[in-house]
Amino acid sequence: METQGKSSGDDGGGERGLLHTWKGYSCSVTPERLLLPRPVLQVALGRRHGVLLVEGGQVYSFGDLSWKQSQVSELAKPSLESALSGQRVVAVAAGSFHSGAVTEDGGIHMWGDNGAGQCGLSSLSSVPNPTPVALVDSDISPPQTVPVLELACGEQHTLALSAQREVWAWGSGSQLGLNVSVFPVWKPQKVEHLAGRYVLQVACGASHSLALVRCLGPLDVHRPPVDKCGQCNQLLYTMTDKEDHVIISDSHYCPLGVELTEDEGRLEAPAPTQELKTSPSEPVLPSHTSTSGPAHDSDPSHPQHLEKGESSLANGVLPASDCDPSGQSTGDNGAVAGVKSSPYPDEQAVKDYLKKLSDTTQAEQTAKATAGGLHTLLPSAGRETSSTLNSLVASCASAVGERVASTYEALSLKKMMNFYLPSGASRSGGPAGITAAVPGVGDNTTERVRQEDSVQAKKSSSTGDIREEEAEGLRRRLSLPGLLSQGRYAVHLLSSSYTLLLSPRLLRKAGRPRMRAVALTPLGGAVPEAQEVLPTLQTEVWSWGHGEHGQLGHGDNLARLQPLCIKSLNNKEVVRVAAGAHHSLAVTAQSQVFSWGSNSSGQLGHMESPSTVPRLAKMSEGIRVWDVSAGERHTLLLADGDCIQPIIYYSGQQVKEGTEENHDKEEEEEGEERVGGYTQQPVLLPFCMNLGYVSSVFAGGRRCVALSDRNVMGFIASLHELASAERKFYCKLCSVKTQIIRPLLELESLSSALGQVVLGLLQTLAGRFSLLRHLTGQHAASLTSNLRRGRDVKSLLILDHADIFLDSYREYCSILGNFQVMGGFQALIKPSLDFFGKSPELLQRLAECNEENPAMADLLVVLFSLPTRHLHEYGRLLLKLATCFEVCSNDYQRLQDSCSKFEALALQLKRKRKEAEYTFHFWKSFPGKMTDSLRKPHRRLICESSNKALTLQNAGRFSVNWFILFNDALVHAQGVAPCKNLFSTHHVFPLATLWVEPIPEENTGLYGLKVITPEETFTLLACSPMEKAKWLRSINQAVDQVLNGAGQDTASVSSGSGQKLEPPISRTASYTFYKDGRLKEATYEGRWLAGKPNGRGVLKWPDGRIYTGEFKNGLEDGFGEFVAPNKTLNKNDHYQGHWKDGKMYGLGTYRYATGEVYDGSFQDGMRHGHGMLRSGKLNTSSPSVFIGQWLQDKKTGYGVFDDITKGEKYMGMWQDHLRQGTGVVVTQFGLYYEGVFKDNKMMGTGILLSEDDTTYEGEFSDDWTLNGKGVLTMANGDYLEGSFSGEWGSGLKVTGSYFKPHLFDTDKEKTRTVKLGRLCVCAEDKWQAVFEECWSQLGCEAPGQGENWKAWENIAVALTTSRRHIEHSPEMLSRSHSRTLESLEVIPQHVGPITMERYHTVRLYLIKACDTPLHPLGRLLETLVAVYRMTYVGVGANRRLLPQAVNEIKSYLCRIFQIVRFLFPDLPEEGGVIPEPSTNVQDKTEPDSTDAPLESPKPSRVVSSSALLLPVLLPRLYPPLFTLYALDKEREDDVYWECVLRLNKQPDLALLAFLGVQQKFWPVSIPVSMPALGEKQQVLSSTKDACFATAVETLQQISTTFTPSDKLQVIKLTFEEITQEVQSLLKQDFLWSMDDLFPVFLYVVLRARIRNLGSEVSLIEDLMDPCVQHGEHGIMFTTLKACYYQIQHEKIT
Repeated sequence: METQGKSSGDDGGGERGLLHTWKGYSCSVTPERLLLPRPVLQVALGRRHGVLLVEGGQVYSFGDLSWKQSQVSELAKPSLESALSGQRVVAVAAGSFHSGAVTEDGGIHMWGDNGAGQCGLSSLSSVPNPTPVALVDSDISPPQTVPVLELACGEQHTLALSAQREVWAWGSGSQLGLNVSVFPVWKPQKVEHLAGRYVLQVACGASHSLALVRCLGPLDVHRPPVDKCGQCNQLLYTMTDKEDHVIISDSHYCPLGVELTEDEGRLEAPAPTQELKTSPSEPVLPSHTSTSGPAHDSDPSHPQHLEKGESSLANGVLPASDCDPSGQSTGDNGAVAGVKSSPYPDEQAVKDYLKKLSDTTQAEQTAKATAGGLHTLLPSAGRETSSTLNSLVASCASAVGERVASTYEALSLKKMMNFYLPSGASRSGGPAGITAAVPGVGDNTTERVRQEDSVQAKKSSSTGDIREEEAEGLRRRLSLPGLLSQGRYAVHLLSSSYTLLLSPRLLRKAGRPRMRAVALTPLGGAVPEAQEVLPTLQTEVWSWGHGEHGQLGHGDNLARLQPLCIKSLNNKEVVRVAAGAHHSLAVTAQSQVFSWGSNSSGQLGHMESPSTVPRLAKMSEGIRVWDVSAGERHTLLLADGDCIQPIIYYSGQQVKEGTEENHDKEEEEEGEERVGGYTQQPVLLPFCMNLGYVSSVFAGGRRCVALSDRNVMGFIASLHELASAERKFYCKLCSVKTQIIRPLLELESLSSALGQVVLGLLQTLAGRFSLLRHLTGQHAASLTSNLRRGRDVKSLLILDHADIFLDSYREYCSILGNFQVMGGFQALIKPSLDFFGKSPELLQRLAECNEENPAMADLLVVLFSLPTRHLHEYGRLLLKLATCFEVCSNDYQRLQDSCSKFEALALQLKRKRKEAEYTFHFWKSFPGKMTDSLRKPHRRLICESSNKALTLQNAGRFSVNWFILFNDALVHAQGVAPCKNLFSTHHVFPLATLWVEPIPEENTGLYGLKVITPEETFTLLACSPMEKAKWLRSINQAVDQVLNGAGQDTASVSSGSGQKLEPPISRTASYTFYKDGRLKEATYEGRWLAGKPNGRGVLKWPDGRIYTGEFKNGLEDGFGEFVAPNKTLNKNDHYQGHWKDGKMYGLGTYRYATGEVYDGSFQDGMRHGHGMLRSGKLNTSSPSVFIGQWLQDKKTGYGVFDDITKGEKYMGMWQDHLRQGTGVVVTQFGLYYEGVFKDNKMMGTGILLSEDDTTYEGEFSDDWTLNGKGVLTMANGDYLEGSFSGEWGSGLKVTGSYFKPHLFDTDKEKTRTVKLGRLCVCAEDKWQAVFEECWSQLGCEAPGQGENWKAWENIAVALTTSRRHIEHSPEMLSRSHSRTLESLEVIPQHVGPITMERYHTVRLYLIKACDTPLHPLGRLLETLVAVYRMTYVGVGANRRLLPQAVNEIKSYLCRIFQIVRFLFPDLPEEGGVIPEPSTNVQDKTEPDSTDAPLESPKPSRVVSSSALLLPVLLPRLYPPLFTLYALDKEREDDVYWECVLRLNKQPDLALLAFLGVQQKFWPVSIPVSMPALGEKQQVLSSTKDACFATAVETLQQISTTFTPSDKLQVIKLTFEEITQEVQSLLKQDFLWSMDDLFPVFLYVVLRARIRNLGSEVSLIEDLMDPCVQHGEHGIMFTTLKACYYQIQHEKIT
């Protein structure tokens, strides 16, 4: 038969997907081989037919196909379903009498019997050929068809799993799970009850359905919780607060009452629209009969079951000694021999019953129980019911207490929180809610897995007492009267046991180890979800349909109309479910099989009568089941045995030859099976080894099928070996966890035996172990499904996601090393001996140790380092797989790469383990008391100098020095030789801040190493060049690793390439200073260079001072911020600015805690140079301000002080904070004083003017106090001369003469005026500090003394550092600003003769430079503008200050020009001339037209400071300056303005006539405002504001310009406009004479109505460029000035 198989096409084809079929299990059976043209991928078996899917997507049917019209009684040979040709089928399913297929695009085809609508096609009783059926989701608009992943078929129904992971159903019966009352359901409908959950797999029995569902993760919690009854809308939970606990009652009774059979206590209304599905509760008390035996305790041979096994049960991990975790209750005296006999329901059921009461409301059930329907709850209804129930609940209370406190998984904390806070969504078996977001792998359960063990250790030590109570509770017969008289009491019992967990005593005790924060709300996806990659193990099994055989697993025989979670399978890590006709199976990740339902033929694989709750099938030790399938009355199990080849077990009915015919009869007489006609427990099929490598098994009807592959090239065998190894490893890890780690963590003596640190490490280690275990489980599940389906390399996760594995192993091993270094295994010996006894067989068995009497510590080390050994296994198996491929192939390359990754990691971890052992032994032998302080979990020993290989240079004669190099620090231990405790002191030098350099040997002959640390530098002497090289290399490598992050092992550690690996001399590190001095106990974090802080960093002192900024050579240097707390005011001083050599130096801003702010220059930490101090309350908008020169923290030199309290402003000289020397004071009331000050007072000669021009000139003795000789002049010119005393304004005492000049003289104008400005500081002496700063920035000692090139260099440096500083905080700059900066980086040519072109470049450069404060010139300008405004704004706006203000501007120009000429030495001096470029030829040919005064060509350019600098300076100073002009010219301007207003009432022609303009210049017509082409309008006598309108408009622009040159340009343009207009009138060229021109211009000036013309004129006059005065500009300006005076004195009749 096999030889035929070969001939079927290509050589590979016959080796894969071979199909073998047989019936029964007797030895005589031999499988029959079905031959097909292609490899079979999947088989589905109905009651009498089968469907095969072969490669290429074709489908074959065989067996009894009664629905085909042309029907041979039975097809022996498979026939092709031709209706599906053209479709590529990816999955098939078979029900009892119908079949289905899923195509590649997610469509489904059904055929076969349709009597109950199971094919989803209406009006046909049977469907002969595959016919498409659509799943249409009508909830969406427009309705869409839903693609399907897999199908499952029962007898009268079909389930489909959609790509959205939702379940759809059609057919008949409660097993559909739909809210319908009319059957059949022809149209596929969504099972609303599972909507919103992620379904992994579906399976159908004859009349029940199963679904494998992923647990809801933290991400699903956003659905609102159900806290109201879906039927009657009352609250489900009520909460009563008692003193020490809370009673949460869920005894809500729903009057509408859901039928119990429909769904035990379903919470939500059955409306299909409802989104939310809570995990439903269910009654878990088994109702199978239990022969009541004597009520004695559980069998004494199983104390472990109660003591240790308890905690493991909840995790679905089997204690080794126990073969059935659910501890079933069976009778003593007969039917079946049991492990444990007890009249109560098994503990699992009890636990679940209590859990159910807590989980969601069980109102109906409890209510019915109270109504006397107790027999529904109690198996032994015949006994005295209440006492049994009472004892049951009483014993449960303690059991649950123990469970709550100790097993974290059974009732996860999250569930408990939900129970307490009904708002927390009540979820079934989700991952627990203690999440301390652990980054890592695995799906949303990572946190749960990681912490489940840590919590174990962190729970209170009182759980021990609880466990004892529990044991006692089972013995005591407590009679609690009226226990169930109200539904609330059981819950109260429960809630008090929850309270137990949260009682303060417990929390206090639990708080001993550092508790992680308990998040009451489960965190959202805090873990990077690897769940899309790895299959989830956090699953639930849901079942629904008929339950008469217990096949639903809910502990009763009731039917369920809606899917319901089988609680007892939660946390069992089910990865696959299967359903026979009336029984169900679940395979877990730990390769165990749970079975429940009908056991009429032993198909459950355990010797129970029918089971209504899942129980473990009996498999012998070491058999790991990984695939199951169930037929009508039998079960097939595919498992790993001792060899790689899979083995098949059979459990169930033996098929006798010839029984096929009376098949139907047998069904009726099911109970009369002959003994011997079925297996008692699973039996190995003897022929399975001949089938090759079986990849999957299928059962259905009476038939069995196995699919196998031949081992070509060893590939299949290697794949099987990899999967088998992973499953075995997972089971091993689970056993270690449940039998070793968890019991150890639960020991009360643990914390005392290990101590705080080690206990913490052990908890972390356990958490990491769990993560690794979980990852292995997920990987095993994924390998298994690969075997079942694809069997290819593509889907091996370990290739694509190797990092997940490598990281987990790396992290686990690093913590394992830490634990070992801290002597964890030694510390564990005592607790382990106490617990596992002197003969630790269990440990030996798990560690596979064959020695006679192994040491306990060694055993523990072996057990905990199991994972590292497994890495080699990965490497070996991947290599083995690789050898199955061509060397050049892609697959070979991937396998080879992964293999080398794992091997490399194994080597690296081995090295790490050696380091850990070396370090551990070092600590064991370590002398002295230093161990405690130096022994850190992560610290590893690299080398030490106990062999005197290293000594300290210049050490004392008796001192002993010992150097120990760890991976994070160099320790120097010191002592004195004859002392008993040899090493009395030690010092730790962290490696991050340690520099080592070899000392050259030539001159000294010593082998020295210089070690530099931030506060010490010492020399180590080695005994030989070898030692020196060894230490140098070791220290450098260690430093380098610390700097690169300790995790990465630098390859060079072991590579003997001998390259010198020197860590960077500049690095980032943190260090705390310990020596006395300025930095004592300060912590620095930032950049270092050779032992000194250098670069950016933060320095924090313990008293709260903090410096953040640049360092140089260990000191603050550069830009930095400094905060110093002021204790008395409880606020901070804050400095931001520049530093040098650890002191404030340069520009900065200091905000004092008092509220004062100083902004300016510093030197040596003191205010020095130019600065501004704002004082006064910060809340006032304008505090008192001083701006001026400082000398060593004192105001000295010229300064302006605006005193807000007195309303005075002082401008003058200072010394030591006092006004001293000449100065000016102006007040807000218009008083003006200039004169001498001494000791802060007006003392000496001075001049005082009041607002009305009353003047006093003479001696003063105090502020505003006259004392001595003087002259007092009245406003009208009368004056007093004599001696005065008294305060101004409050009655002066006068002795002297009174004069009244001009009594007879009519010439009033010649009154004597006081000459101001003699007693004030001259303009050149003002603001010298500001200019000095600018010079020093350019690198000059004094103005003009220095190198030109150096100045340019300094400018470049200033700009680049500022730019770099700004890059840190880009918000300081606008875009245009940064563009300016970029353009400034180009330095204009500054040597060589200046031409016009170069002059323009210089001018543009200056404009840009003055535009940004980052350029020294810009900074200078900004400061000058600030001081100018400070001086002349506010109180300083006093008309008498005008001359000083003008002189100040002139002095600025002069001094800035000096700097400009220093930068551009070839610029001619003030008034020098730059020749025009030689004019072009065409210019020469033009007739010489210099005669026309208005069109003279530009002369050669005269260089002047005002032409170059006023355009930059004046616009910024214009407002205060112009205000002073306006105040000064106020009276004249008023006269002028009155006249302007009067004359402007005249129409144009009248005004022209009045002003005496010659008639020929009068415009006859003017352009219309909206001219049609060339249309003009006549000038009438009434026309107003029309003549010379353009000239008027031009002149008005004089007010919008700033500089005199711009204003003169405006005047010139006005003249040109007038000329143009007159020329167009006269139609000829025309030369003005002044007599003609003046009246016309006067007219234009009047019409322009410029308000402050007098101020404009004065400003131009004062600041006009001297070289312009005699040119045409000068003449035009004189004309304007004449107009102004003319208008003032105009007399109008």
